[in-house]
Amino acid sequence: MGLDLTGVIPPLVTPFTADGSIDEAAFRKLIRFNLDKKVHGVCPGGSSGEGHTLTIDEFKRLMEITAAEVAGEVPIVAGIISNSTRDAINRAKAIAHLPVAALQVTPVHYLFKPDEEATHRHFKALTEAVDIPVIIYNVVPWNYLNPTQMIRLMNELPGVQGIKQSQGDLKLMADLLLGVPKGCKVFSAVDALLYSSFALGAHGTIAATPAALPGVCVALWNTVQAGDHVRALEMHKSMLAFWNAVIGDNLPANLKTTITLQGCDAGLPRAPMPPTSEAQRARIETALEDVLRFDA
Repeated sequence: MGLDLTGVIPPLVTPFTADGSIDEAAFRKLIRFNLDKKVHGVCPGGSSGEGHTLTIDEFKRLMEITAAEVAGEVPIVAGIISNSTRDAINRAKAIAHLPVAALQVTPVHYLFKPDEEATHRHFKALTEAVDIPVIIYNVVPWNYLNPTQMIRLMNELPGVQGIKQSQGDLKLMADLLLGVPKGCKVFSAVDALLYSSFALGAHGTIAATPAALPGVCVALWNTVQAGDHVRALEMHKSMLAFWNAVIGDNLPANLKTTITLQGCDAGLPRAPMPPTSEAQRARIETALEDVLRFDA
């Protein structure tokens, strides 16, 4: 049985207060904001959600809140960002009691890169420890998995049922789509080229732009599925201008600013990440005014 996930799955931001605590009330409203935009799933705990800063207890609490708020309306993908096999397994086990459709797991992201066999053992141990499908988030620049390696993982490890492909190389994504095993899925995190990803046949997206613009991304997905590529290209141009305005080393902060500007308080980034600067905010406001004309 294949992974039953498709479409727009925003990686939810995590609202923090000024002292760095999770603002649970704001997080609940954020989930509802996304559901109201008719997203096809949600993904708390990812990089857009500053998941690398979460303790295991915070991670578990976010997943519990998400499960309660979603109440089965859409699938939940749990983002796991960990530097050890042991910790990744512990995080997965901590939420095994919840209705989680899949785990989005990064390869080890610290400076020291495991070789291909060590990476294989890492995902093998994880998928054998818990009975939850794994989507590998291929994003770590110095631990980047090539298409052959990813297809091997999906073929040899039944628990690995999807890839979230990041970076800007659409040729790599096209190769991956060409060889992806039956029942497995490829999700785009190539934010600048979501339209192109959808046109190539990506099964959906879990990316920063959907976190900031869930309604616009749902509209783009529906437009491409309907075959209206003239309108989809028009949407792409506006969405690319937005991406160019929001991208930065403090991207999660800028995503939160974008969401807050749409009337949903997304809180602050967790220190030491700086908040959106005045210059960034001005660029975001200009791009946002244009792209929201496509909001679903």
